[in-house]
Amino acid sequence: QVQLVESGGGLVQAGGSLRLSCAASGTIFRIYSMAWYRQAPGKQRESVATITSVGTTIYADSVKGRFTISRDYAKNTVYLQMNSLKPEDTAVYYCNAAGRSDYWGQGTQVTVSS
Repeated sequence: QVQLVESGGGLVQAGGSLRLSCAASGTIFRIYSMAWYRQAPGKQRESVATITSVGTTIYADSVKGRFTISRDYAKNTVYLQMNSLKPEDTAVYYCNAAGRSDYWGQGTQVTVSS
């Protein structure tokens, strides 16, 4: 059974920072690409950042230069460091593991006040 458990969301003022964490159980972490998605009210879920098993990173244009995705193989954890947050970053953020199967976390709320 694969589980992804997110943490680190919360309320922050515009310009502030948050770090999201996603702890993965099982053996998939080393071979799966890990990603963060987000879904704002009334909008479709969108990809924010991806890190492959070999460390290649991909970012949405809207977060380039502000967000950084990283992974710690010793802790089976993927992080999303979010700096210079904007109100439009407000959303539920989901952790995703993609490979032979697709796994999702339960989501963590990020709210950025203006």
